[in-house]
Amino acid sequence: MAFTFTLSLGDQAPDFSLPATDGGVYSLNDFSGAKALVIFFTCNHCPYVIGSNEITRETANRFKEQGVRFVGINANSANTKPEDSFDHMVTHMEEHQFPWVYLRDDSQETALAYGALRTPHFYIFDENRKLVYTGRVVDSPRDASRVTVNDLENALAELTAGQEITVPLTNPIGCNIKWDGKDAHWMPAEACDLV
Repeated sequence: MAFTFTLSLGDQAPDFSLPATDGGVYSLNDFSGAKALVIFFTCNHCPYVIGSNEITRETANRFKEQGVRFVGINANSANTKPEDSFDHMVTHMEEHQFPWVYLRDDSQETALAYGALRTPHFYIFDENRKLVYTGRVVDSPRDASRVTVNDLENALAELTAGQEITVPLTNPIGCNIKWDGKDAHWMPAEACDLV
């Protein structure tokens, strides 16, 4: 199945070179040792991100020993949402100590390359960096008490067990990416639901 905006299953992970809150600059090759790579578009302010961050933390910690790395990317325009600026990202990571690298996509080119729709929007890439899952983390990211399924965890469990992923596509649930120079609720015309 092909999408006009978001990466399709089987697509290769696009490369990037982005600054991180830890002072480094990271590209795809910096994670070459990972058995699987979870790249997700996130931010500081979105209630869907805030509501699911601890679930994402637990999932990242659960699969760390199996060689799965997590990379968070904030592509939101700081002009639209000042609390998503790089300085605020640094403070956010100092406060929460999340177990992932947190990158800033100021140009929004990486978000466009991946076809990021919302915050959060997750992409799982296998050892060959082919896309094997894209979509949501859970079915109720804003209110963790109402979660009935953790799609991200299920996909990673199947991938690390060498099984085919039962549900490789879900619709991300969250706030739309804040595109620079656009209304806060604007989405590209090519953007569409994944299922």
